[in-house]
Amino acid sequence: MNKLSPILVTGAHRSGTTWVGRMLSAEKSTAYISEPLNVLHRRGVYGADVPHWYQYITAENEAQYLPAFQQLMNFRYHLFAEIGSLRSQKDFLRMGRDLSVFMNGKVRGQRALLKDPFAVFSTPWFAQTLNCQVVITIRHPGGFASSLKRLNWPFDFRDLLAQPMLMRDHLEKDRADMESMPADDIIGQSALLWRMIYRSVHTTRSLFPHFKIVRHEDLSLDPVTGYKSLYESLGLNFDEKVRDTILNSSSSENPTELSKKKVHSVKLDSRANMDNWKKRLTAEEITRIRKMTEEVSHHFYSDTEW
Repeated sequence: MNKLSPILVTGAHRSGTTWVGRMLSAEKSTAYISEPLNVLHRRGVYGADVPHWYQYITAENEAQYLPAFQQLMNFRYHLFAEIGSLRSQKDFLRMGRDLSVFMNGKVRGQRALLKDPFAVFSTPWFAQTLNCQVVITIRHPGGFASSLKRLNWPFDFRDLLAQPMLMRDHLEKDRADMESMPADDIIGQSALLWRMIYRSVHTTRSLFPHFKIVRHEDLSLDPVTGYKSLYESLGLNFDEKVRDTILNSSSSENPTELSKKKVHSVKLDSRANMDNWKKRLTAEEITRIRKMTEEVSHHFYSDTEW
């Protein structure tokens, strides 16, 4: 790994990947690119189809994805494909933003910084094939479930069950739980998804000890110290501008909870937001989440953090 390696920021969705990605891109040598593996990704940014949420990529199926990622890493923007996909003024404005990111990345020789929660099962491929430095975010399972409950974001496990290689390598033991999960049980879905993702992360970190695994709660308690350490480990320059950006994003003057209309905002009172889940979830929900995740959560959170 070197200072020119691309950076991948991943972890479960709603686990702080946007905040971490945005704060790392406060350094002028990085170019922030959002979610190429989102099923609804912009065609100008990433030129391949993504059939499933949390699409699993390995050497066995990389032919479908590698050429498009190589083009992305080289800041090749697919302008005509994007123009053909425009449906609104918002799409047009987003095209201008993305085109600017790609042009600056190319001209200034920046490092691509991919923020993509949906890459979390594929981190070995990103590290070995694309030479990415990998940052994985973790959020307390109660906080994760609480966020999905508040936003009313269910998860359809058919996206995982439809991926034979992902099931074979990581999730076969969870097949029955996924198949029997009710479509309207967001708490159960959240706990099961958290358990599967972070069991995979725990297994992966023993094989790739150089991956940076950061807890959302630790960054929230002491953002400057946490991000300074992360910057240093990635070979990024932590200067006063970066420090001010981080302080501004986590200030106690910011809202204690994000508006449902701005779910990807990074301006939040980080300390106050940490324990919102304890107010939003019922005692029964917390007990259920803990029971469903405890085989994995003890690797990352102590009993006192429940």
